[in-house]
Amino acid sequence: MVEFPKSEWKDYALLDSGNGLKLERFGKYAMIRPEPKALWTPSMGEADWKRIAAVRFKPGAGFGKAGKEDSGTWERLGEMPDQWFVEYPGEGFRLRMRLGLTAFKHVGIFPEQAPNWEYIYSRVAGQQRLPNAENLGRGGLEPAAVRTPKVLNLFAYTGGASLAARAAGADVTHLDSVRQVVNWARENMDSTGLQDIRWVVEDAMKFAKREAKRGHVYDGIILDPPAYGHGPDGERWKLDELLFDMLRTVRTLLAPNGWMVLNLYSNGYSAALGETVVGEAFGIRDRAAHIKSGELALNDKFGKALPLSIYVRLEL
Repeated sequence: MVEFPKSEWKDYALLDSGNGLKLERFGKYAMIRPEPKALWTPSMGEADWKRIAAVRFKPGAGFGKAGKEDSGTWERLGEMPDQWFVEYPGEGFRLRMRLGLTAFKHVGIFPEQAPNWEYIYSRVAGQQRLPNAENLGRGGLEPAAVRTPKVLNLFAYTGGASLAARAAGADVTHLDSVRQVVNWARENMDSTGLQDIRWVVEDAMKFAKREAKRGHVYDGIILDPPAYGHGPDGERWKLDELLFDMLRTVRTLLAPNGWMVLNLYSNGYSAALGETVVGEAFGIRDRAAHIKSGELALNDKFGKALPLSIYVRLEL
């Protein structure tokens, strides 16, 4: 299944794509960024792109080699601030997130992730209405007390998924290995009008293994691991080598009736591969009953679909 952000989101639009680039608008400001998956010809001409865009990212030499991103520079084509805000109108929640021009072409959110935000919010809201263990012991005849699901967000970046879970009432632990990114996520929490997210600057694998030894469990776990990366103390992360081990550790952290969202951007991964690696890590044979997978994509204004990542959603 291919999922797209809903059309009601007015603060984001993919205006056009092609020739390894995408023209997109965040709030009032349009920009041109590299996109290797845009293999086709743009629908608009280069002059139109430059007229619409306020800024363009110019990658340094070596961009995209071995799946890594090289730093680059932003070329101003018009007037715009270095930082600005956008809002996302979810089903039952609203997020307000600060954007900025980073050295790695990113601006602070991945708009194709909006369907995951919606899923996370709905799952947490549903878990709050589940009967607690005491009520089940009495035959389920008494109304269920409102409970607080615990959610762990690993490789959490600037926190869109964390905010969605917190907006639904979850007790959220947000982990990223880069302190500046965690501080950015904290800004987004404050801007959205939320509070009390737990912030952790740590290597994800080390933290997950330590939580497993402590016997801690979570009702929901979110993973959006990069293809390559390093922890705060130089710990090496390579997706192909460590993903399965990470998922086996996550299995020990997930509550019996819990859920997990795995998102993967690696060009070599498919939804079928994602389903298989999750199913094997969790020992699930009836995958159709517990695992759903697909692609997250953007539609430009000319109807060209741009697939950007795969998702795997597990419900125990």
